[in-house]
Amino acid sequence: MIYSVRGKLLLKELNLAVIECGGVGYACRTSYNTVSQLGETGSEALLYTYLYVREDNVELFGFSAMQELNCFKLLISVSGVGPKAAISILSDVTPERFAFLVASGDSKSFTKTKGIGAKTAQRIVLELKDKISSESLTTSAASVSSGASAAMSFDGGNSAVTEALEALMVLGYSQGEAAAVLGKLDPQMSTQDLIKSALKIIAERNLR
Repeated sequence: MIYSVRGKLLLKELNLAVIECGGVGYACRTSYNTVSQLGETGSEALLYTYLYVREDNVELFGFSAMQELNCFKLLISVSGVGPKAAISILSDVTPERFAFLVASGDSKSFTKTKGIGAKTAQRIVLELKDKISSESLTTSAASVSSGASAAMSFDGGNSAVTEALEALMVLGYSQGEAAAVLGKLDPQMSTQDLIKSALKIIAERNLR
C-alpha cells in the first residue's frame, strides 16, 4: 500500500491533486480542504494516501493531514458510503468538525452535503459513534498501550480519559497533543463529553 506521496505539485483542481515523485505523476483524489492547503503549482507537497481497489476501479486518494485520512477511512467503512461521498463530506467539514458531529450524534448536519440524505447521515452517526467514542476504536496495540499509559500518568488511570485519549489518537492526533488537551478537562466527565470538549478546543485553536 502507498502510505504517502511527496514531490512537486504538478496540478491542483477541485478534488484533485497530481504530485510528481521520481518522474511519476500520482493523481490523488482529495477534498477541497486539502486542495485549499496546498501551495502553488511547482511547490513541494506531501499527501497521506489511501489506495482504493475494486474489480473495476483503482483510485488513489490523498490528504494533507493524517486526521483527514483517518476520517476518510471511517466514512468508507459505513455501509452505503463510498469514496466520492466521503470526499464530499470532508470537503464540507474539517476532521475536527466531522468527529464532533459524530460524537454528538448530529446527523442532520451531514445532510447539508450534496448527495447525503437523511438515512445515510443517520447511518454515519449510528455506525461510527461507538468507534469514535469508545475503546473499541483502537490503533495498533503498541499505540494504545502507550496512550493508555499517558492517560493514567495524568489522571490516575481514569478509564473515561483513557478511552477518550485512544479515540483521539485513532483520529490522528499525537499522544502528547491529545493528552495535553484532555489534561485541561474535568476527568469526571463521560468519555463522549471528553471527546466532544477536546475536539472543540482543538478546532478553536486551529482557527486562531
